[in-house]
Amino acid sequence: MELWLRDDGITDHDSSRGIDRYWRNSAQNEQDICVKDGKLYDVNGLIGARIIISDGESQNEGIQYIGTADWLLVECETWSMIPLENLIAAREGSHTKIAAVITSPIQAQGAGYALQQGVDALVVDNHHELIEAALSVKSQRFETHSTSALTIENSGSETLAHLEVLRVEDAGLGDRYCLDFLSLLHQNEGVLVGSSSETLVLVHSETVPSTFVPTRPFRVNAGSPHSYILMADRTTKYLSELVAGDVVRAVNIEGQTREIVLGRIKIEQRPMLKISCIATNNDSRKNKEVHVFLQQAETVRLIDFEGAVKSVTELHAGDVVLGQHGLEARHLGVAISSAVEER
Repeated sequence: MELWLRDDGITDHDSSRGIDRYWRNSAQNEQDICVKDGKLYDVNGLIGARIIISDGESQNEGIQYIGTADWLLVECETWSMIPLENLIAAREGSHTKIAAVITSPIQAQGAGYALQQGVDALVVDNHHELIEAALSVKSQRFETHSTSALTIENSGSETLAHLEVLRVEDAGLGDRYCLDFLSLLHQNEGVLVGSSSETLVLVHSETVPSTFVPTRPFRVNAGSPHSYILMADRTTKYLSELVAGDVVRAVNIEGQTREIVLGRIKIEQRPMLKISCIATNNDSRKNKEVHVFLQQAETVRLIDFEGAVKSVTELHAGDVVLGQHGLEARHLGVAISSAVEER
């Protein structure tokens, strides 16, 4: 992480102070940066943009630069962590770096560790307390820089995991979300949902014939409104956030995926089950108990490790079903390299 000093009255470039760049009226040296007409320059030319955030619209203007600008210099009219967190989440996987203007020592810690990643530069005025606070965060960040970041895969397939069922319990009444798509789903195909962004369960489509009700091959009974669902772009949404036209990631038992468009959401209050499970991979230290809430109905089905479709009303402790485990933490649905605990 870098430290930028905003003070055009300084004539020296004393790098021993821990200052990496100087924000001046014009860029004359390698360490200088300047702002002209909302653009950010160094001595070699254009390197990015300056964004002053006052509302959601100006925040989104900043997000538009992610992936195209080398640097995004961010200043909040009224200090707020949320825009910084949203920008950091949006730049995941991008080369764009974020420099944040801070005006008090406590903001150094907030900006320096936002989403456990922090910005790439703190920008301060020439005040002793501000500089010392920023230098302290810079030093701490340097010490932890060796921590490896999570790798986000964007492939046309998903690696499915085996999840052992620990308990199946009555969960009372809840809002159940049926997702009806513009495409027919296939046998052994469904969507990934769950209460934890780290572990999702593969919920089968309503393509299995039943004695009492006809099939609904366009539908997945996906469960409760708080559940995550994996979208086509590998972000997640809560079921309660979905709208017609959203594009979801359909997954089959081989892990092959395709995009399907949501046509309708059917919400009704129904008896629910809480299905608790745990991943069965070799490193049990990284596994924790997770759960998913699904409607208590014979037509709601999961897929076991042998590929057989099994109704949630027939599940028992010890059964092993397919899902996904070891996914990234999320901020507003975007994968981030941070530790998030969900219980």
